[in-house]
This record gives sequence, C-alpha cells and structure tokens, in this order.
Amino acid sequence: MYIITLTLTEQKSKAPDFMAAHNAWIAQGFEDGVFLLVGGLKPQGGGAILTNGTDISSIEKRVAEDPFVAEGIAVPQIQEVAPARTDPRLSFLSDAAS
Repeated sequence: MYIITLTLTEQKSKAPDFMAAHNAWIAQGFEDGVFLLVGGLKPQGGGAILTNGTDISSIEKRVAEDPFVAEGIAVPQIQEVAPARTDPRLSFLSDAAS
C-alpha cells in the first residue's frame, strides 16, 4: 500500500483549468479499486491518496497520468507503507498489504 502526497507548485493557479480532468483521474482510481481514500491536505493545500495493494511501477505510472502532475501543478511523493498493526475496523488494510 502507498500514501501519495501531491504538493502544489507555483503553477497552482492553473488548477481550475484541469480540475475536471483531475477529478476524472481520481474517479478512475476508485473505479479500478486502487484508491481507498483521497483528500485535501490542510492547511497548506495539495492532496493525499491512500492506495490499495499494487506494485510501485503501476502506482508511479498512474500518478504520472494525473493531469495536475502532468501539467506541473502538483509534485507527487510516493511512500510505501507496510501495515503491521491496525484497528479492527481497518483490518482489510493489513489483508490487502499481504
């Protein structure tokens, strides 16, 4: 599983022009079963994505296809997480990472 953060760049003023495409990219990630959670980073802006079990090369490819990344509006950082302990309500996360 991976946590992806998207940090806005000086190009953030272009975001409204690509928001529909960015939201379609997010929707596709959920439809494909890869994204588990997507949300904004507060207070600085940008976003975070929690992904479900897939390999790093697939994640890197998917992130590169985000219009915000492709247009230089956001810079991604991808961090792998290996869940070792979860609250029982999130046990599926440990199962997905196995």
